Amino acid sequence: MLQEKITQYTQEIEAFKPSSAEDVEAFRLKFLVSKGIVKALFDEFKTVSSEEKRALGKVLNAFKQLAEQSYKDAAAEYTGGHTDRNKRTEGDLTLPGPGFALGSRHPLSLVRKEIVEIFKKLGFVVSEGKEIEDDWHNFTALNFAPEHPARDMQDTFFVKGGDTSEDLVLRTHTSSVQVRLMEMNQPPFRAIMPGRVYRNEAISARAHCFFHQIEGLYVDENVSFADLKQTLYHFVKELYGEDTKVRFRPSYFPFTEPSAEMDISCTICKGKGCQLCKHSGWVEILGCGMVDPQVLENCGIDSQKYSGFAFGMGIERITNLKYEIRDLRLFSENDVRFLSQFETELI
Repeated sequence: MLQEKITQYTQEIEAFKPSSAEDVEAFRLKFLVSKGIVKALFDEFKTVSSEEKRALGKVLNAFKQLAEQSYKDAAAEYTGGHTDRNKRTEGDLTLPGPGFALGSRHPLSLVRKEIVEIFKKLGFVVSEGKEIEDDWHNFTALNFAPEHPARDMQDTFFVKGGDTSEDLVLRTHTSSVQVRLMEMNQPPFRAIMPGRVYRNEAISARAHCFFHQIEGLYVDENVSFADLKQTLYHFVKELYGEDTKVRFRPSYFPFTEPSAEMDISCTICKGKGCQLCKHSGWVEILGCGMVDPQVLENCGIDSQKYSGFAFGMGIERITNLKYEIRDLRLFSENDVRFLSQFETELI
């Protein structure tokens, strides 16, 4: 019985003349798959007597080799890039392939761009600088005394100065760009300085070891605190809406005098009180003040003739309020589930 089946299927294989790739695939499915004829014959071979196994063993192996070689030869002709391959291809190969899914801008990039556009309308230009700074531009020129706490390792990342004996720092604010701007130019000038800054702080939902700032500087004759307030009033109304309330509180910064911090009514709770605003209804978004005359003199500008104002804000804080984001760590984790929420915010 087994011998007859082998003979019958051998004749069928020898007579196999495929005319398409479909014929080749049909041959494979009939003879070579796990439930095909070759496997079935080997299963049947296990049930025959020992005498029959000695006679049929070589014949069955030869049949298997014949089936495999026949398929291999047919596949090489019909699925190896020849006759019927183009016939089997569906679609027009001259058409462009499917496009890649568009990503989205990072929320920090969106807010930075929006802030820059607001101040550009007021005549401010964008000025950028390097992230590794020397002591003079990052501290001394800005009236930071040698014993100032910001110079301590708790707050600043220090970098060895390479071939020089001077220690460098990862800038702790973009005020260093203001110093270089004043050193290399003479008033009047208006500029904003966006960039990444670094502080040696523990990472949490409310703080990070690196973040982003935008600082502004306006130096000219007869610049007053009233100019500063009107500039910032306009900025807040443009960014958060006409209904946003603003207040200034006296503060202290080494490089401005007088100095102030500016608060806005909390955009999340609308002034009612929440965790973000510590239930006060107000959120501080920036520090500001009139440029200290000594800073002007340090940068080679006559403080008797010129005056100016400066301000600085963290882009993360602005973004938190605008998009109601409560964890700073989300900005740097590169989680696509978070970033995909801003797909419609392409600018």
